[in-house]
Amino acid sequence: MDSKVTNSAAPGNTGAALLDTFPKLLLHHAAVRGDRPAIREKDLGIWQTRSWREVAREVELLAGGLAELGFRRGMTLAVIGENRPRLYWALAAAQALGGVPVPLYQDAVAQEFIFVFQNAEMVFAIVEDQEQVDKLLEILPQCPTLKHIVFDEPRGLRHYVQPELMSFESVQGLGRDFIGRNPEFFEDEIDKGSASDVATILYTSGTTGNAKGVTLTHGAMIATGRGYCEFEKLGPDEDMLAYLPMAWVGQNLFSYTQSMVAGFCVSCPESSETVVADMREIGPTYYFAPPRVLEALLTQVTIRMEDAGWVKRNLFHCFMDVARRVGAKILDAKEPVGAVDRLLYFLGNLLVYGPLRNVLGMSRVRVAYTAGEAIGPDLFVFYRSIGINLKQLYGQTETTVYVCVQPDGGVKPDTVGPAMPGVELKVAENGEILVRTPGLFREYYKNPEATAEAKDAEGWFHTGDAGYLDPDQHLRIIDRAKDVGKLADGTLFAPKYLENKLKFFPYIKEAVAYGDKRDRVCAFINIDMEAVGNWAERRNLAYSGYTDLAAKAEVLALVRECVEKVNRDLAADPVLGGSQISRFLILHKELDPDDGEITRTRKVRRGFIAEKYAVLVDALYSGKPECFIETQVRFEDGRTGSISATLPIAEAKAFPVDAAREAA
Repeated sequence: MDSKVTNSAAPGNTGAALLDTFPKLLLHHAAVRGDRPAIREKDLGIWQTRSWREVAREVELLAGGLAELGFRRGMTLAVIGENRPRLYWALAAAQALGGVPVPLYQDAVAQEFIFVFQNAEMVFAIVEDQEQVDKLLEILPQCPTLKHIVFDEPRGLRHYVQPELMSFESVQGLGRDFIGRNPEFFEDEIDKGSASDVATILYTSGTTGNAKGVTLTHGAMIATGRGYCEFEKLGPDEDMLAYLPMAWVGQNLFSYTQSMVAGFCVSCPESSETVVADMREIGPTYYFAPPRVLEALLTQVTIRMEDAGWVKRNLFHCFMDVARRVGAKILDAKEPVGAVDRLLYFLGNLLVYGPLRNVLGMSRVRVAYTAGEAIGPDLFVFYRSIGINLKQLYGQTETTVYVCVQPDGGVKPDTVGPAMPGVELKVAENGEILVRTPGLFREYYKNPEATAEAKDAEGWFHTGDAGYLDPDQHLRIIDRAKDVGKLADGTLFAPKYLENKLKFFPYIKEAVAYGDKRDRVCAFINIDMEAVGNWAERRNLAYSGYTDLAAKAEVLALVRECVEKVNRDLAADPVLGGSQISRFLILHKELDPDDGEITRTRKVRRGFIAEKYAVLVDALYSGKPECFIETQVRFEDGRTGSISATLPIAEAKAFPVDAAREAA
């Protein structure tokens, strides 16, 4: 029998019923808070700020230029690059003209763009720099509809003479003349828009097959933005750092949608390498990070502590023990905490937690979210224990990430919270989670078969995730429904759960677990080059690169310790205790989206990896002590090559499942 829960309090419209599209919201903010900062960018070490009034004018000029070049209602506009103000203005300009912006992953290779450009019949593209221009020029023969490529950064493009190319400034120059001749054009076009218009198409980087274009309307996205703003009481005084890919739905929601709804300022870092330093300068009050970013930050902290002196290192570990014991309780203010522990935590906040939050750039964070994939409970508890109000939320691109969120004072490490206002949840008999939400997508672009498969006649979206509702109506995600399996003896096998526990350790960057219908669990491991390299250097262990370091016996022993700690934790779980990791190997190369092994959002393509490395899987399960492998790889410049190595295979100690818990 299905279980179902409904949160009937739908998100309100905060008195802005007529503000049903993003361009209308932009004009609203320009009118009511025109001089307040809307967006800032760090360029050459200096923060440059634009007000809402200035942004509205920039968008108007760009929209006028696009219209002069022939951009019309219903057309699509590719947007490719890092987070840059002009690329955000491109989103708004296309929407103002009734068009549909399609942001794409800036780190994708040129060949990955072909399907999207053909599927969406792109005529216009606005890109960041020479790198993106080169990709589009490479695929022009396969994308004959592409006629206009507008670039933001001119560096390196001086001698390019292709007729498709135009600078951002020249397009705005056309727009200045066009708007001069048609002064009412911009507002008239915006007035034609409605909530039912498609606001964007986001192409999901699926783990199998071609990407699917998820069409999201203005109404769905704005309802989602308002829902979160009301839930967390977000207003125009928030500060947010935009550093994740613009093509990802989370970045669209938190940096574009919510900024447009609440009117707060978004800051664009100078580069991906300066994000943490730029965070410290901005001091965001509202923060979002997928688990992989939080894992990387924790790895940096761990490395710094390992390099610290004896006193500082022991002080850190001592107070972190206190934080793990009482930090979350103090943050939630629900359970009593003794006076001695409160005093110790106060001292820890002065000496460790406060400085640590400052190093991470989170000193002013009031609300922090994580989503995108399951986060390991240990990693989640670490951040909450040092006083960061990190909460999990749950949703997909198709739901505009609006399904569940953990409320203040009701955070559980192993759930993603109850249903958001206006959301209906149902758990089917097979354990799959079904959703109806105000943020639900309209359809998969030009793919009615996939739409019918994902969204049934009653409007329920089939998430593909397996989970259940606990007694407090909090949703617990187990794994992707298609990935959950059983070992040969019937033990539940949840690979993502195991992989997340492994990735909590700073030395492990990625893991891929196998075991469905087999007699035991085995795993591939990617080491974290920075963390393990630092560990090796402190032990005077010489290495020439990733492949050499991964093959060291000392590194294998280090990873074995991590695997056996995971096994020891699993032994206390009566459900998953039988799925301890029996054997593992360290891959000779890092899993790479350019090689098709992981998606652009770093989700492992488990089936593809199993097929590509079938010889390694066979070696793990056949009991071989080592295995030779040669793998073709793609370099950043598009060239291909190969890497070969003989990989040692290690056994990991298993622990008896806790008999008392098993009986319970």
